Amino acid sequence: MEEAIEEAQKAFYLGEVPVGAVMVDGGYNIVARAHNLMETLGDPTAHAEILAIKEASKRMGDWRLEGCSLFVTLEPCIMCAGAIIQSRLSYLFFGARDPKAGAVVSLYRVLDDPRFNHKVNYLPGVLEKRASNMLKSFFLGLRGRSKGEVAEWTKAGDSKSPDPF
Repeated sequence: MEEAIEEAQKAFYLGEVPVGAVMVDGGYNIVARAHNLMETLGDPTAHAEILAIKEASKRMGDWRLEGCSLFVTLEPCIMCAGAIIQSRLSYLFFGARDPKAGAVVSLYRVLDDPRFNHKVNYLPGVLEKRASNMLKSFFLGLRGRSKGEVAEWTKAGDSKSPDPF
């Protein structure tokens, strides 16, 4: 999860919602890492989880990621939960819960639905406070700022930036 938090920090400094994801294979080797890039790419599907799943599939040469584990700093949304099921991941570990869009334990329980043909084991709350504090800091910094101002205050070393870490 430490590696996922580092990815979230990269998103923070880009002015993206600070969510990071890391995929590891069954031997605990990192096979993909990603962070949110929705604003940067202008792509509503560029969530950290989706980008990590795509990269892991590419590197492993298979869309089936059985035996792999995904570590993500924020509870996945319904789109990402669906991708997690479809990619046949074995495990999901996440930090902060998302009461507005969380599809694992907060708003929906997509991974618990027995009608799906694949079961993903999950563990919420891993380094939850650190992940949550980074998100809170980001959204506090957004209040009352224009898009251009957000890019300015997220630059590393900017004395006006809130410290998310």
